[in-house]
Amino acid sequence: MSTAPAPAVPLWRNRDFRLVWTGHALSEFGNGVSQPAYPLLMLALTGSPAAAGMLVAVRAVPYLLFGLVAGALTDRWNRKRTMIACDLLRAVNMACLPLALVVSTLTAAHVFVAGFVGGLLHVFFSAAEGACLPHVVREEQVTAAVSAQGTAQSACGVVAGPVGGALLQVSRGLPFLVDALSFLASALCLSFVRGDFRSADAPGRTVRSRGSLRAEIAEGVRWLWDHRALRLIGLLAAGLQVAISGIALVALVVVRDAGASSAVIGALFSALGVGGVVGALLAPRLKARLGLGGLLLSVLWLHGALWVLLAFTTAPLHVGIVLAVFALSMPCFGIAALGYQLEVTPDGLRGRVGTAFSLLLWAATPVGGAAAGVLLDLVTPRVTALVFAAWVVVLSALAGGLRGLDRRPRREQEAVPDPSAR
Repeated sequence: MSTAPAPAVPLWRNRDFRLVWTGHALSEFGNGVSQPAYPLLMLALTGSPAAAGMLVAVRAVPYLLFGLVAGALTDRWNRKRTMIACDLLRAVNMACLPLALVVSTLTAAHVFVAGFVGGLLHVFFSAAEGACLPHVVREEQVTAAVSAQGTAQSACGVVAGPVGGALLQVSRGLPFLVDALSFLASALCLSFVRGDFRSADAPGRTVRSRGSLRAEIAEGVRWLWDHRALRLIGLLAAGLQVAISGIALVALVVVRDAGASSAVIGALFSALGVGGVVGALLAPRLKARLGLGGLLLSVLWLHGALWVLLAFTTAPLHVGIVLAVFALSMPCFGIAALGYQLEVTPDGLRGRVGTAFSLLLWAATPVGGAAAGVLLDLVTPRVTALVFAAWVVVLSALAGGLRGLDRRPRREQEAVPDPSAR
């Protein structure tokens, strides 16, 4: 793996990592604050739940349309400058919403455009950010660094929602202003980080002739597919995401049918956020103890068992415990998989491979949500949970190749060459 030299210091004494982590945490907090404000603002402007639902889709569409393109371009560009530019543009995009509210010119069309632009900039920022950590920390610290960012994201998910709701009570534009300020703070943190998150032989720094953008995208997708271990992990992650996307809806129907109040349901779903924080903290320790393959396999079999428990559980407290264990285990799989992907992918391909990997998960998410909804319409929540349990058990049975990850030497796992080195 080609990385820039990093000081031999503990993770949290690494100045550049602290800056990257702080910017990431502030940005995630701002996103969490504005997240519930978007649909509520659209409802206030139009009174249409359909328009609010369409806004959610508009914000997600850019990843499906431009994810692979963003990965290819950020492999060409200076990643640090790309992240700073995206943060500054996102700050302007967010600030325009409260400004338009103040001068009474805000329209539904403006909110749709802001949602799409914000989603597009998030795609490019994420593509660059996904490749930056190996240039900030040492190779053996990558999984711990990914875990630290995941912990911040989960913690912000717990705290930011209630803060956003409180700010909405003061003013409909205030959550967007806070989000804009968080992007400015993130850009400021990144501006003090040394280096530009590229290796010395990155495509944007060499005189190597570039192919067409389409050819470079295909190069990244092909590299991911040719890497047997990473291909298996990506397909398993997508399959698991199908089931994960149905957890909340199935659990909601179970506790609703059991007569739980709205307050109880809200308290139960807070278990998802708390469990995510704990899981992100535990992921590096569990990977060190179980190995990469052992951890991924353990999560798969655990999820199969949890779906069975959910099928035969109706008490809200028991459902909450199941949800908490689900939430604890999900970041263990994600952090271990992402850490491995960063470790084995050549720097010149990290943007493309990372976005191709993420696209698998994005494509799986609506499939799982839709499948849960259709099944709940046709059969009982118990049968629905058992169908998802069977799906995850099949995935677990097909995941036997993961056991070899901890036995093969790293050089064998990295056998796919870096096309950008030719």
